[in-house]
Amino acid sequence: MIEARDLTKRFGDQTAVDHLSFTVAPGTVTGFLGPNGAGKSTTMRLILGLDRPQAGTATINGQLYRDLPNPLRTVGALLEAKSVHSGRSARNHLLFLAQTQGISSRRADEVLGLVGLHDVAGKRAGTFSLGMSQRLGIAAAMLGDPQYLLLDEPVNGLDPEGVLWIRNLMKQLAAEGRTIFVSSHLMNEMAVTADHLIVIGRGKLIADASTEDVIARSTEKSVRVRSPDAARLAELIAAAGGKVAPPGGPAAANGTDVLTVTGLEAPRIGELAASASIVLHELTPQLASLEEAFMELTSGSLEFGTHERPHQTRQQPPPVTPQQTQPADASDGSFR
Repeated sequence: MIEARDLTKRFGDQTAVDHLSFTVAPGTVTGFLGPNGAGKSTTMRLILGLDRPQAGTATINGQLYRDLPNPLRTVGALLEAKSVHSGRSARNHLLFLAQTQGISSRRADEVLGLVGLHDVAGKRAGTFSLGMSQRLGIAAAMLGDPQYLLLDEPVNGLDPEGVLWIRNLMKQLAAEGRTIFVSSHLMNEMAVTADHLIVIGRGKLIADASTEDVIARSTEKSVRVRSPDAARLAELIAAAGGKVAPPGGPAAANGTDVLTVTGLEAPRIGELAASASIVLHELTPQLASLEEAFMELTSGSLEFGTHERPHQTRQQPPPVTPQQTQPADASDGSFR
């Protein structure tokens, strides 16, 4: 597993990672989320030994990265897709990496086929699109058939087919028992890919829980109600303290009026309907999306806020941990 313990990194008077602790378990896809400037990429660089912390440790299978005897066979990483010698062909780039670890040239060809670049293996990497560069970076990460994968924005620049491909690849590798740690700004993609989420803001831990628990914690919950007598039901809901949308009245759907209710749980709405002999065709609780839950969690941790006055801060919510059951970095100081 990957473990961060009290990890702290400062660049001058700026703290990129602030006493951060978490564990990335094998056999799952763990999403690493946070706003711009949260310290995600700095944390990944610390795990990979590319930066040194002021305090704390980051270990892989109990060892610092620098102490791993065969790092490429243990850990694969994609941090920057374009960090490739532009004059080298895709195949020569992989061969160069393979030779440093005693990996066969046959493996370089295997991973080129795995990522769909076999037909352009002889093209210079400098001519590649961003999506092709991403695939080459993933090929390099997979070169040593590692047990651990750290991927920073791996779907950036990929077309829909490529996004589906990397999603299925990560799930397959996790199912094999590997440890997958992936950062992304694409909430919808993380919602369908990640089993577990670690969310940070301004270098501090905000959430460390399953994807379901992070979504369930959001206050953005509603109930979808369909009834042929929705107007009368809306009056009862409003009288009981609930809020009904749309404000202008029910919306017709397949001949039945639809209400979206907040402020009342589904069982209470059902009781109101039963007491008035109102027929219900649907009564479905609706959870927030991961995007909504993420925005709520990180509202007090934004580097650039568009809805706050200067010097105004919001109270940050308490961290979400697995025990709670309620349902961009660089060494120059520019963090991601």
